[in-house]
Amino acid sequence: MNFKGGSGKTTTAAHLAQYLALHGYRVLALDLDPQASLSSLFGLQPEIDVASNETLYGAIRYDADRVPLAGIIRSTYVPDLHLVPANLELMEFEHETPRALTARAGETLFFDRIAEVLGTIQAAYDVVVVDCPPQLGYLTLSALTAATSVLVTIHPQMLDVASMSQFLNMVGDLLEVVAESSPGGDAGYDWMRYLVTRFEPSDGPQNQMVGFLRALFGEHVLNHPILKSTAIADAGLTNQTIYEAERSQFTRATYDRSVESVNAANSEIEALICKAWGRK
Repeated sequence: MNFKGGSGKTTTAAHLAQYLALHGYRVLALDLDPQASLSSLFGLQPEIDVASNETLYGAIRYDADRVPLAGIIRSTYVPDLHLVPANLELMEFEHETPRALTARAGETLFFDRIAEVLGTIQAAYDVVVVDCPPQLGYLTLSALTAATSVLVTIHPQMLDVASMSQFLNMVGDLLEVVAESSPGGDAGYDWMRYLVTRFEPSDGPQNQMVGFLRALFGEHVLNHPILKSTAIADAGLTNQTIYEAERSQFTRATYDRSVESVNAANSEIEALICKAWGRK
């Protein structure tokens, strides 16, 4: 999650989901962004391949057309990695929620709806990776309430960090209101970490900003940043991750550096997940 567009949320979510699946975990990737960039990375064109009621909205909507989440989940070309795709239909949840809050007709409140539907399929998966939209709406709040851990992606530039600070202040205030509204809305996380993305080691101001973040947040900033890389960017042009791209497409050193930085960050996240499970 992050309020700022371009902080690498979708790229991080796609690489993390694939990394975990390739390491033997049963993974569900949940695309919550109406722009559907994560779905596109997995080969789905949102306006063509995703029909009505085939996004998460179909499982959390407020009317009689609601469908089970299990019927929305799709397989991907990566074994043990499944996807809940997105398209602009997700915006309906943002529009319908105020009306549902006014009615209060025995419905599950908006912030519990994602957790409720994930509970119906949780036995089938080890990890759910959620790609949140770059806005603090009802979808994001519901995802934050359902989450057991939070990963905030940061591009290490002053404007991005300032935007993130405002975002986190708003999140804190809103989650306090949610917690007061319902005991189920009290979001306690196993861990919350900041991941530096699109990092250029030769950029002096970026290094200063990373040092500033580490001084502020200490161990809550992951040790390994994801580097800014032409290999990752070029792979994205053809809707691929660095794990799918051919090494021969790039300069060997560029490719190896990219894979190494992505693997190092994902390995840290995997260790945090295992620690939360009580495993070494």
